[in-house]
Amino acid sequence: MSFLTVGHRGVMAVEPENTLRSFRRAEREGVDQIELDLHLSKDGALVVMHDATVDRTTDGAGPIRDLTLAEIRRLDAGLGEQVPVFEEVLDAVRCPVQAEIKDVAAARVLASVLREREETGRVSVLSFHDEALAEIHALLPGAATVLVASELGPDLVPRAQAVGARLVSLDLTRLTLEVVGRCHDAGIAVMAWSVNTPQDWALVRALRLDGAATDLPPALGRDLKEEEADRI
Repeated sequence: MSFLTVGHRGVMAVEPENTLRSFRRAEREGVDQIELDLHLSKDGALVVMHDATVDRTTDGAGPIRDLTLAEIRRLDAGLGEQVPVFEEVLDAVRCPVQAEIKDVAAARVLASVLREREETGRVSVLSFHDEALAEIHALLPGAATVLVASELGPDLVPRAQAVGARLVSLDLTRLTLEVVGRCHDAGIAVMAWSVNTPQDWALVRALRLDGAATDLPPALGRDLKEEEADRI
């Protein structure tokens, strides 16, 4: 596979994270894929938000699972943006999407949406939770699954293989050449999160990674620095 630059929650360093504004900006900046997070609302909608509560990223409060979609729609997610649902993101951008799910219930709803919209070729499904990925793998054998992990011990490769993952997404600060080599020897690609600074990108190259999730794509970072220099 060619190297993947993934917009982490869009371009969350400069736009409200996990909003349509952020995803559209990421696509304009030329990322290969965008990454987002999914939780189920009280009435079963696939809400695009990282946290289990709305507190940090909106002007509301409370767990997503206790709020209806209508209640969530009334919140400001930053700069007047609404909290989107997954289907809206699919309509808003054309690039491939990495959708991270938190549990088996969300996996089942997501599988249904991907099947109905015939989007299994564009959407890869990520999770820290093996059982959620196993559910996706069982329901949609053709869908790409990505194991997200912070523990990089000897069970990493067997875990990825068990859920059909040909890509793992790992914490850059914990990665070593030995871990990358184990994955590559098993035919599993490796991407890292979160990659933002020049030092991070240098480490990505040194580790021979296959991709990186970033809050600020390199080209955009250079443009912002040039704008700042022009103002001085």
